[in-house]
Amino acid sequence: MEQRKQRTAVLRPTVEEGGRATTLKPRARQTASRTGLARPAAYCLLLAAWWCLLAVVPARAQYGRPPESKLPQGGKPEALKEVKIEQRLNNQVPLDIAFRDETGRPVQLSEYFKAGKPVVLSLVYYECPMLCNQVLNGQVSMMGVLNFDAGKEYTAVTVSFDPRETPALAASKKQTYLKRYGREGTAAGWHFLTGEQPSIDRLTEAVGFQYAWDTDSNQFAHASAIMVLTPEGRLSHYFYGIEYAPKDVRLSLVEASAGGIGSAADQLLLYCYHYDPTTGRFKPVMAVIRAAGGLTVLGLGALLFVLMRRGGGGGKDDDHWDESVNAGGGVA
Repeated sequence: MEQRKQRTAVLRPTVEEGGRATTLKPRARQTASRTGLARPAAYCLLLAAWWCLLAVVPARAQYGRPPESKLPQGGKPEALKEVKIEQRLNNQVPLDIAFRDETGRPVQLSEYFKAGKPVVLSLVYYECPMLCNQVLNGQVSMMGVLNFDAGKEYTAVTVSFDPRETPALAASKKQTYLKRYGREGTAAGWHFLTGEQPSIDRLTEAVGFQYAWDTDSNQFAHASAIMVLTPEGRLSHYFYGIEYAPKDVRLSLVEASAGGIGSAADQLLLYCYHYDPTTGRFKPVMAVIRAAGGLTVLGLGALLFVLMRRGGGGGKDDDHWDESVNAGGGVA
C-alpha cells in the first residue's frame, strides 16, 4: 500500500490552493502548460499583424511629390530658368518627324512604331561631356538587367537634340553602347538619330523636354530622363535621373503594350502597383495592402480562437485518463 501511494504521488502531483493540497490531474497539467504557452504566442502574433496593418496608413506620404529646395540667393542662372521636363502623359508624339539614322538614311519616327512594340525614348547630345553619358549609362545598365530584349519586346530610340551632330557621331555612340549592352541580334532594336532644328523642336515640344544653351559653359543645359511610349506613339511613363529601376521599366513596358508583352505575373503585379507621375515610380496600391493586412489579422484571429478552444478542453477526457490509470485497483 505504501509503495502504491508513492507511485500515485509521482503520477499525480499536488499544488497548494487556498491553504490545502489539491491534486492536479495530468491531462489538466498538460492542458494548462499548452494553454499557457499558446495564448501569449497567439496574442503576440495578433499584435504584430495589427501593427503591420496600421503601418501602411502613413506609407502614402512616401510617394508624394518631393519638396522643392529653396533657391540660393541670387536665383537660378539664366540658362537654367527654362530647363525642365514637363510631363505630357498620353500626348501623341508626331510620328512623321524626319530624322537621319546612324547610317545617314532619312527616316521618320513612324518607322520605329510599326512593329507594335512600346518604345523607350532618350534625348541626349552625343558630345555632351557628362550628363548625357550618365543618362545612356543608366539606360544600358537597366536594359542589361531587364529580361526583355531591345528589338524583340520593345524598341529603344535615342535622339540628339544638337542639330550640329552628324550620323557618324550617332554611329560611334551606337557601337559603344551596343558593345556594352552585349546581347546578340539587338543592333536593329536600338537606334541613334540626328536631325535638323525644326524636327528636334517638334519632338522636344511634344514630350515636354525643355533645354537651353549656356554660353558661359559652352554647353547645353538640360534635365535627365527616359520616356516610355505606347506602340501608337503616346507618352505613357517618365523616369527621371540617371538610374532607372528595371522592375519599374518592365512594368511600364507591359502597361504601355496593353498586355502585348510580359507574363501573367506582370499583369497581376499591375493590379497591385500603379504608376505615380509625381515620382516617376510604380507604387503599391494602398487598397490592396490594406486588404492583405485585414486578411492577415482575420487569419491570426481565427488561429487564436482555435488555440483557445483547444486549450479550454477538458472534463471527460480527464476522467477517462483517470479511469485508465486506476484500472486494476483503486488509489488510496
